[in-house]
Amino acid sequence: MKAGKSRNTSEKEPGSLPAAALAVLVHLVFIGLLIFGFHWKEKPPEGMMVELWQDLPTQPIAQPQPPVKSTPPPAPPPPKQPPKPAPEPKVEPKTEPQTAPKPEPVKPQPAPPKRPDIEIKEKEAKVKAEAERVQREREEQKKREIEEQKKREQEAQRKRQAEEQKKREQEEQKKHEQNEQKRREEEALKKRQEEEQKQREREEQKKREQEAQKKREQEEQKRREQEARRKREQEEKARQEAQQAAAAAAAAAAARAQVASEIGKYQAMIKAKIRSRIVMPPDLPGNPAVEFDVTLLPGGDILGVRLRKSSGYPTFDSAVERAIHLSKPLPLPPDPALFSEFRNLNVIVHYLE
Repeated sequence: MKAGKSRNTSEKEPGSLPAAALAVLVHLVFIGLLIFGFHWKEKPPEGMMVELWQDLPTQPIAQPQPPVKSTPPPAPPPPKQPPKPAPEPKVEPKTEPQTAPKPEPVKPQPAPPKRPDIEIKEKEAKVKAEAERVQREREEQKKREIEEQKKREQEAQRKRQAEEQKKREQEEQKKHEQNEQKRREEEALKKRQEEEQKQREREEQKKREQEAQKKREQEEQKRREQEARRKREQEEKARQEAQQAAAAAAAAAAARAQVASEIGKYQAMIKAKIRSRIVMPPDLPGNPAVEFDVTLLPGGDILGVRLRKSSGYPTFDSAVERAIHLSKPLPLPPDPALFSEFRNLNVIVHYLE
């Protein structure tokens, strides 16, 4: 309550009443000193200088200023201390004319302080103490106001920082949510694209498999057709070859038969010609046989005769060998292709037919 009252008083007329009371009191003190001073001194001084204060300096009335958020208002200057009573000036002896020098007057001893001087000093001390107390209260009040203002500004700054921090957090949260939403959308898009890509790959794989299967079936069908055609061709070829072989075999058989017949015919003719020229030795027992290898020339001439197997009777062997030489030229078929059958001729002759 005291602080509130002091605040109201200072807001209306800060320092006016104490300053006025102090000024009045100081004036009264000096007037009293002037009045009673002449009666207390046994011998008045020749001259005295007294400095009078018409009025104490009053502090300017502080106009209420709106609170400044940035910096606290400066503290008002402290009121000036009331001036102390001026000390009693020393009385200077007047200089006499040089014509009549006088002896130096004896200075009167200062009278001991009277009771009124003590009371005045006590009152002055009380007034000064009261003024100082009032000043301290004003300074403390101003200090409290400055501290309260500083606290309010700090609280406002703290709230402002808290709001800014909250706003930044909300913006960061919003940005994080946007980024998260964007990330989810990108992941969903990527997943959808991957699924579509996989679906396309599955469809392409299925299509490739179908095409490969179709191609395999076509190739298999083609292979079967080729195999069937090849088989038919082989069968036809085999049939034709069989027919040709049969015809060739028949022709060859016929030719061989004809050749064999021709060879047999001329072998019989050669053997008959040789046998017609043998001079048989008489009375050989059994039916001995002798075998010769005869090498012929294309005209039927004999190139060589070699005994291959003896009959055991040299006379019969020699008789047959002589007959071979006597039978040249031996009869040969007119076809030169058959001469190979007679080039190396094997001649076997039995003693008895």
